Parts: sequence; C-alpha cells; structure tokens
Amino acid sequence: MKIERIEALRADGIWRAFDFLKITADNGIVGWSEFNQSFGGHGVSAIIAQVAPQLIGQDPGRYEAITACLYGRMRTAQGGMAQQAIAAIENALIDIKAKSLGIPVYELFGGPVRESIRVYWSHCGTYRVRTEKMGVPKVKTYDDIVKLGQEVAASGYSALKTNVLLLGDGNPRVRGGGFGRGDGYPELNADRYVLDALRAELTAFREGAGKDMDILVDLNWNFKTEGFLRAARAMEPYDLLWVEIDTRDPQALAYIRNRTTIPVASCECLFGRRDYRPFFEQAAMDVAIIDVPWNGFSESLKIAAMADAYEINVAPHNFYGHLSTMMSAHLAALTPNLRIMEVDPDVVPWHDDLCTVKPVIKNGQMLLPTGPGWGTDVNEDAVRKHPAQTDW
Repeated sequence: MKIERIEALRADGIWRAFDFLKITADNGIVGWSEFNQSFGGHGVSAIIAQVAPQLIGQDPGRYEAITACLYGRMRTAQGGMAQQAIAAIENALIDIKAKSLGIPVYELFGGPVRESIRVYWSHCGTYRVRTEKMGVPKVKTYDDIVKLGQEVAASGYSALKTNVLLLGDGNPRVRGGGFGRGDGYPELNADRYVLDALRAELTAFREGAGKDMDILVDLNWNFKTEGFLRAARAMEPYDLLWVEIDTRDPQALAYIRNRTTIPVASCECLFGRRDYRPFFEQAAMDVAIIDVPWNGFSESLKIAAMADAYEINVAPHNFYGHLSTMMSAHLAALTPNLRIMEVDPDVVPWHDDLCTVKPVIKNGQMLLPTGPGWGTDVNEDAVRKHPAQTDW
C-alpha cells in the first residue's frame, strides 16, 4: 500500500471554513482528517502541499516514521502551522491504516475504556451573538440567555460552556480583545463592566439551565494574569465546572489556580509534549485540553498519558466539525483520565451533509463510532456545493 494522492478541500461555515485533508492510497483506500485555517492558521494547506511530494509512494501505515521525518525537516519551525500540517497528515494516515484493517481507530490502540462520552454544549450563546445566519435564534439580551439555558437543558445536555458575552448596553458582542479586536484590545484589562457582564451572564444561564447544569467559562486570551484572577474570583459563586484560561506562562497559570476555588483548564493552544511538560511540572491546571487536529492523534494520546502521570485529567479541544468530533471521540474513548468532551451544536444548516456519518449524541452522551477508521468520511459533493466564502 502506497500513498498516491494528497489534496485539501474547504467548505463554507458562514463566518469560518471547514478544512479537510484527503489522502488516497494506491489500493483505493481514502484517509480523511479535519484541520482548520480560519483561526490564525492561514497557510496550513500550503505547507501540506509543499511537503506532499515527499510523501507520494510511502507506506501510509508507517505514520510514525512519516511524522518523525516531517518533524525533523521542520525542526527549526516547530509548532504553529508546521505542527498543524503534520498533524493533518498523521490523522489522515491513521484513518487509512485503520480502514485497511477494517477496524475503528481506537482498536489500533488497545480498544476503548468507555462506550459513551459525556459532552458539553460549547460556545453556548457565543455563535448566536456573533451571527444569525446559522438558522438559530440570535442572542441579544440576558433574557435570551435564560431561554438558551432552558434549550440546553431540554436537549439533554448536562453541561455547557460559554465565553465572555457583553449584552447589557444594547450592543451585544463577544469580548474579543485577546484575539486582536474589540473590547479590551490591546490592554487586556479586567474592567469593571466586563466583570459585571460575566456575573449577569452566569446568573441568566443558571436561571435558565437550572441548578444541576454544569457550567464552564472560557476566558480565552482576554486578560493577563491579574485580570484572569479577578474574573475567576468574580465567578466563584456560580459553582463552575471549570474556568478556561489561555496563557503561555505555566507559573502564572499556577499562581491563578492556587488562588481561586474554581478548577482551571488550559493548554488548548499548545503543541506536543514539550509544550505541555512545564505546565504539568508546575501543577498549573486541573484539566489539560488537547487539540487532536493540531497535535495529531498519536501525539495527543502521548500527551494524555503524560498528563495521567501527573494526576491531571484531559479534555479534547473540539470547536470544529463532525469529522473532528469523531476524531476527538476516539481520543476520549482511549483515555482513562478523561474529564469531558467539547462539541458545537450551533452549526450551519448544511453541516450534517459534509460527512457521511454524523455523531450520535443522546442525553448529553456521545456514542462511540463503530465504523472503520474514524467512523465517517467526507461527503465531497456537499463540500463542493458549499465552497468556502470567507475566513474569520
């Protein structure tokens, strides 16, 4: 079995794009992976195209050898887009290998430790504040947040995650200073109006979703150390499952964790065990978040095993599409130290059409995919029917 063709495809997500990598072997087996270029990763597909000629003719089943070679050749540019390109290739090769054996990916690595995976409704309200083009009600007020909380509970989910939503001044928006735009940029201070908005948002979610709903809050990159701690302390009365914080400083994160009663989750933007190690050594977080499309499936498993040695739980970072959800589910199936898994229910109307098999979620639990490989393939006709229009 040899690699014959490598190509990337893109589908429209209205305010972002869904990126897929297709690797075809000479026996006709096709391996798929999902990656993302819409969030600071413009150019990942160009890197894939540049290294593709080196892969033609190689055995796709030897994905560890192939990725080791790619790591070596990109050693001086580790992380970032280079790592995302390697991961996309690795994930598609793993799909080919599992399909060639007629088994799900998790069977390649010893079989699952669980039959279903607890998931949470991510970006709850966040996408609805940003756009009304997805066919779901737009969030404009705190009353809308109450209704959304009721919707989540009625849908069977037992947990939801939201971001910093600013709704009280007639200009509904998402705090985006940490991403270089909007409120807070470039100072990233925890201004009083932001903390007041957080309290009002959580009060509304708790009212709508009820006392038994686990609530998670992702602060993204929106503050610095002092601001993250102020925000965490402002949210302590709301009994959160975790507060999610993005920072490159493990000591700063440990400082925050040691001074708040809320469990801390972090690391979704890190690459590889070498990035995660100082955070583990500092006992900087309660939950290490791992991005399978960024790190690659094999490396993600190694990060999860490393976290277990430090008595740290893990959670997949999964704000992508259905294929990524399937990929992340295989990680969750294999990982004993799993906390919970992320999914995005608010999607474009044609989202289900982009894959041949969509994830099955019942009562807040995702059932394991059972088909060979990731358990789904990309519907190329649907992707071409909805070409990407814009990037976020």
